[in-house]
Amino acid sequence: MKGLYGLLRTGQRCFLQVPVGSSRLLWCYKKSTSATQQDSASEAENLKQAKCEINDLYSSEQKSAVLQLLNSASEEELSAVKLMRGRKSANLIAYRDKHGPFQDLQSLLEVPLFQYKTAIKICDFILNPLAKEKKERKTSNPISVMKYIKPEIERKRLETANSIVSIVFGTRKIAWAHVNRHLAVQDWQQEECTVFMKGSYIPAMYFEEISSVVSKIPEADFYILEKSGISVLNANLFPVTLHLRTVEAMLYALLHKTFAQDGQHKVLSMARSAVGKYFDLMVGDARTSGIDLVKQFLSESVTQAEPRVSFPRDKLVHYRNILSSNKQRRDEELCDSLLQAVAFYELLLLNDTA
Repeated sequence: MKGLYGLLRTGQRCFLQVPVGSSRLLWCYKKSTSATQQDSASEAENLKQAKCEINDLYSSEQKSAVLQLLNSASEEELSAVKLMRGRKSANLIAYRDKHGPFQDLQSLLEVPLFQYKTAIKICDFILNPLAKEKKERKTSNPISVMKYIKPEIERKRLETANSIVSIVFGTRKIAWAHVNRHLAVQDWQQEECTVFMKGSYIPAMYFEEISSVVSKIPEADFYILEKSGISVLNANLFPVTLHLRTVEAMLYALLHKTFAQDGQHKVLSMARSAVGKYFDLMVGDARTSGIDLVKQFLSESVTQAEPRVSFPRDKLVHYRNILSSNKQRRDEELCDSLLQAVAFYELLLLNDTA
């Protein structure tokens, strides 16, 4: 190269790199503030880390597993990997299209926005996506599911449940998610209810509509109903509150088929706000949509060996089409039923220490 070929800035210190002869470089710098000492130490640490190749940190089997995902996953699937959302996944795809498949992990450092530590964290997450997430959820969500479940029930009964049906209902739909204790989805669907919020809440019409839905809901150890957070003191929302209480009461009656015989509760209510807090979906007292989070669960079920939630392989495309085919129709109840089931089990099995 001819002339000046590098000007590196670190904090307030400027380095001018000038070629001298064939094998020597003359480094000149302009002294500045004392803060540059810390910058130099940080730079030295980064150089020290860079000397340890990423390839040397993993076995051949681990490298093969990471490279397989990096070379085959779509941008949407890559976005499901922690630390690869946004521009990183797009940059990786662009680099792959231009240079071909990655041959080794060290090549990640050539992708824009990929730093040494970031690349290692991405590789670690691909190899073991659950370990850190479980630990983080355990510490960042120290709430107890027993606090948000009504009526009160023995904890041991909940812990031995093999499966639950999580039910969420709104002003037009009833949705449910049948999920087992391993967070494997057995059944997940919703029904349109045409008589809801029409006329004067005729009991017979409500009973007929809800009975039809209950006949399609599968058997489970417990049925968890979403408990709305709408205040009964809000006069403007009284019609909605009345509707939700009516549906809740009928679901309790219709799903509690054996309560009269054994006196054991199988139908429980879980506060909507508890699920919102668990998934960080609360903005003040209001809860935001969880559709994007559910889409992430679906994507992870394809890209990860041990996804947080697993779905039937023959239903994956169907579920993804439901959430993406009609953007004008918000399937909030469907998504909320799954989120409630996941929050219930994770709070029960991972977070509770009481």
